[in-house]
Amino acid sequence: MAITAQMVKELREKTGAGMMDCKKALTEVNGDMEAAVDFLREKGLSSAAKKADRIAAEGTTDILVNGNEAVIFEVNAETDFVAKNEGFQTLVKELGEHLLAAKPATVEEANESKMSNGLTVADHISNAVSKIGEKITLRRFEVKTKTDNDAFGPYLHMGGRIAVLTILEGTTDADAAKDVAMHIAALNPKYISRDEVSEEEVERERKILTEQALNEGKPENIVAKMVEGRLGKYFEEICVLDQAFVKNSDQKVRDFVKSTGGSLKEFVRFAVGEGIEKREDNFAEEVMSQVKGN
Repeated sequence: MAITAQMVKELREKTGAGMMDCKKALTEVNGDMEAAVDFLREKGLSSAAKKADRIAAEGTTDILVNGNEAVIFEVNAETDFVAKNEGFQTLVKELGEHLLAAKPATVEEANESKMSNGLTVADHISNAVSKIGEKITLRRFEVKTKTDNDAFGPYLHMGGRIAVLTILEGTTDADAAKDVAMHIAALNPKYISRDEVSEEEVERERKILTEQALNEGKPENIVAKMVEGRLGKYFEEICVLDQAFVKNSDQKVRDFVKSTGGSLKEFVRFAVGEGIEKREDNFAEEVMSQVKGN
């Protein structure tokens, strides 16, 4: 069967694959369009596998809210340049919609779940990898629910470098919930309140502060009192309700939330690539290795 330019164009639009790859695929399957799509998918999957050992520490975070449900998630790529790629942005949107609809429990379960196009999430991402040319991974997500009496506070900082989702319980003030999310994006607290800090963590910090005070030569009889004062400062660093509100430093976040008539039920904060060890490429070594290889 003769392979026409129109057929190549159609296959290219369907798959995003290169022109020569499309022509080869159509030739291999004697012009069968669906078989050619499968052929390229298989090729895409194998090319995606070659990228599996790369480190994907860039990418984006995003939040999707639909009524009383919301999902916050992170999709990683190898370079921040790809985060601006239209194909990558489309993929992120599709993943967010799927996660909110399917509500998988884990990333593994998410990757195995089927999307509306019939592909698993893993295969859908692999197809995107073959088009975009970088390793892409769904790293993490959390699906949250609220009632009609509560408010979501979704906030994206620096175009998705940081995402924060808050839930204010007992108030429908979405602007206040977003203000708290902005605060959390800026100050990166670990907990809502002191109640959430484990006794082990408090004791560990108390021990460190005690040693610091003694090393400073402070009299033992006042060390305990000093340590409790410094513990208060420690709680201010890690507990959002104890922090001075970024939009009004004369007010604690606790008081701001209280003024809404609600309470901060929970928050999730994702920063792109946090905790991923980025590989540092040594350009000089790379050049030398190529020179020696020639």
